[in-house]
Order: sequence, then structure tokens, then C-alpha cells
Amino acid sequence: MTLPLVRSCATVDHERLVADHSAHNYAPLPVVITRGEGAWVTDVEGRRYLDLLAGYSALNFGHSNPRLLAAAHAQLDRVTLTSRAFGHDQLGPFCAELAALVGKDMVLPMNTGAEAVESGIKVARRWGYEVKGVAPDRARIVVAAGNFHGRTTTVVSFSTDPEARGGFGPFTPGFDVVPYGDLAALEAAIGPDTVAVLLEPVQGEAGVVVPPPGYLAGVRALCTDVLFVADEVQSGLGRTGHVLACEADGVVPDVVLLGKALGGGVVPVSAVVADRDVLGVLRPGQHGSTFGGNPLACAVGREVVRLVPEVLPRTRRLGEVLHARLRAMPGLTAVRGRGLWAGVDVHPEIGTGREVSERLARAGVLTKDTHGPTLRLAPPLVISEADLHTALDALERALNP
Repeated sequence: MTLPLVRSCATVDHERLVADHSAHNYAPLPVVITRGEGAWVTDVEGRRYLDLLAGYSALNFGHSNPRLLAAAHAQLDRVTLTSRAFGHDQLGPFCAELAALVGKDMVLPMNTGAEAVESGIKVARRWGYEVKGVAPDRARIVVAAGNFHGRTTTVVSFSTDPEARGGFGPFTPGFDVVPYGDLAALEAAIGPDTVAVLLEPVQGEAGVVVPPPGYLAGVRALCTDVLFVADEVQSGLGRTGHVLACEADGVVPDVVLLGKALGGGVVPVSAVVADRDVLGVLRPGQHGSTFGGNPLACAVGREVVRLVPEVLPRTRRLGEVLHARLRAMPGLTAVRGRGLWAGVDVHPEIGTGREVSERLARAGVLTKDTHGPTLRLAPPLVISEADLHTALDALERALNP
């Protein structure tokens, strides 16, 4: 379905170039963005939109955040890359400050969220062999159905999404999939060769699925001689109104995987964060990244660490506004989420999630569907309350075309 938006030659030319020369691994809305500031973006036609997706939480602090841009500009004038063959003056402070924010000892800096997950898997396996004493090449990791941890070959090996998994085998062994939220199934899956349980505390791609009360605490209790690895790539760094989504359940995982918002929407930055008895199993040469922990990434990441505590109170307050309005909105069959993050299911008589997202785009609000009837709502945490209401007013109208 094509949006009846004003389409200049610039838009048409851009879409032709993408169609002809970019791999077709995404199906974006037909909007071509050229500028962004705060919660607003502008397309090549000069039309402005409220961004209710925030780069899947990569833009928690908004587009063109002045503090993040200032940190980036200052570092661009000094040094941007050394590789890890040499030290640089931003790495130590970044690791120390991020570890303190999360409440752990050490940080393994990487680039993308998928790299953080891959790195976390390697660390968990190494810990299993060196610390737990699992026999070589027998380590297993328990994961949850409906997960989204990235799209690398290893990660799609334990995906339950046919689109992400189909046609990409053979798959990496060593994973056991159990239903999300089912503690009995999880307990039954943990065996002598299990080295970790890898979970999203809130499943983002699945539709912002919040686990049942007590589930994360139960997972923590079951992980006595296995690592509890929390994938907080989407949920962490303020999105739920907490530094980590696990905090809402009073749970402290052994390993935290971070990404997206850690780069502030400026550069890709991710990290594995854990205590020394876990990350200390790595030795030089066993894992690395040319760009991981580069000076530019660390400078931006340090400013992100400073910003996170500042946005938490207003995120919780605006999250209450968001969920109160959504729960009262006709046309929705389900509302899920925490903080400034929601997944809503659209009544089938109103349309699909894609159709509603297209109506919203026509009204000047951008978001995206997932899995048929579901819309994801994740505005930048810096959105004003007035703009949030403007976006929700547009959603209410889109549900009643």
C-alpha cells in the first residue's frame, strides 16, 4: 500500500536507488528522512514527523542530542581509531563508568547488539569450561521462544521466527529453547552441561512482551551454577524507566548485554558487562574487535552513561501517561510494556499493524509494525508530554479511520 504523500523527484530517485542497489532486507515505510532533532524528523519533502520508534531504542536521547554531538565533535578533532593494538585515553574511563552504572566490575566493548550477544555466548561457554568444568564442546545455553537477539548465523540458530531462520542453515548447535515465562520448562531444561540462560527481560521484537510476575526472580533463583545473561540491548539504558529492565523485578543478572542506546544514535556501541569472575576468563587473542572500544565510541558512550540517570524520572512519569492513554484507547485488543515502551495489538477489523502505521505516517507520526497486528511504540525518552499526547491523538484517530 503506497502512502498518498507528496512525492518529489528526490523521494522517487532515492527509492529507485535503494530498490536497484540496496539489498532488500527491509520493508520501510515510504518516508525518506533527511534531518532529525529531538523527537522530530524531517523528510526530503520538508514534512515533519514525530518519531515513535527511536531507532528501536538506539535514539533514546533523541536525534542530534547536543551533548552527544558535542562529545563526538570533540573526539573527532583528536583521534577516532587506534585499534586495540594500542591504548587510548577514553577506553579506561568508559569501561569504569559503564561498569559502575550497571553495578559490575568489567566491560567488554563491541560495536553492534548482535556482536554483544555473540560475545556473551562465547564468554558463557568459556566460563562453563574453565569455571563450571563442563567437558569440552558440550556447553549448552537455554533460550526463550519468541526471542530476538540479532540475525547472525549463531543467533538465528535458536530463533523461533521462520523469517529470521528459514533458509540459513545449517545451524549452530548447543541451544535449548523453552517457552518464555514458563519457569517449569526452564528448570527442566537446565542440565549438567548448561552454562547459561539467555533472556530478554522484556521481549522487544516479539511485541514488547513483559514476563509474568515473579518470572525473572524465578530465573535468577534457578541460575545457581549457570550464568543468567540478560539481553538489555533494547530494554536497557532508560527505556523502561530503569537503568536496566531487570531492576523492575529486583533482579541482578550475572551478565548484561548492552547496545543500541549506548551509542546515542551517533555511532554503533555495544558491550558485555559482568564481574571479574566471569569476564576474567578471556585471555589476549581469544576475542577481539578492531573497532570495539574505539576512542570515538568511548567518548560518546561516556556521555550516554552520564545522561541515563537524568532521564529516568521523566521516563517513568511519561510512561504512566503513555500506558494510561493506551489502556483507554478503543480499537486495541492488548497493551503491553514498561516505561516509554509499548506493544499494542490492533483489532483485526481496524486493519493490520502495517496499515495503521501507514495511517500514522500520513498524520505525521512514525512507528512500525511487528508480527501482524502489533505496533511498537518507543519514542525518544526526551519527548515532551505535549508531543507524546499529539502522537497518541494521531494513533487514536488512525484506529478509527
